Amino acid sequence: MAEIFISTIIIAAIGTLAHFLYDLTNHNKFIGIFAAVNESTWEHIKIALTPMLLWGLYDGFVWGENPNYFLAKFASLMVPIVFIPLIFYSYKAIFRKPILIIDILTFYVAIFLGQFVFKTIVTLPEAPYICGYLACAGTFALFGAYAVLTLMPLEMLIFKDPISKKYGYQAHTETFNIFKKKKTK
Repeated sequence: MAEIFISTIIIAAIGTLAHFLYDLTNHNKFIGIFAAVNESTWEHIKIALTPMLLWGLYDGFVWGENPNYFLAKFASLMVPIVFIPLIFYSYKAIFRKPILIIDILTFYVAIFLGQFVFKTIVTLPEAPYICGYLACAGTFALFGAYAVLTLMPLEMLIFKDPISKKYGYQAHTETFNIFKKKKTK
């Protein structure tokens, strides 16, 4: 269980940085593929997935020869994809507005649950080979979706920035950019 908590803390710290990385890099489009470029739900899913994929360098070293590795990795990546919008849109339907503390807790819980799912699956008896093969393909497809859905987001609620009402890079707003230097007269 300690491994799950430690990985959650590291992944959450990197994900929190990824929320601000696009602004910190002066709106670098390549960085924007992996970091949040606006305040849409999709971008908040991305900042959970990016460090979870990066953590794959570590857990791949530790668990990579495990026959359930790719199944565990893919399942863990699916947790934030399902959990974040489910919780966000559910509570927003009740309260009619986003609540920052719930959003932050949802982000951390999604990462924790993803790590818990990974550890659970990787320690199960060996799954059929086809499961690992499909999960590996799914992981790479998910990674490819970063670029496609950031560069060409679908006109769906999950991709719509609630502040600018736009999509993708065009939705970026300076509203929360604490790193922007103020102009002096």
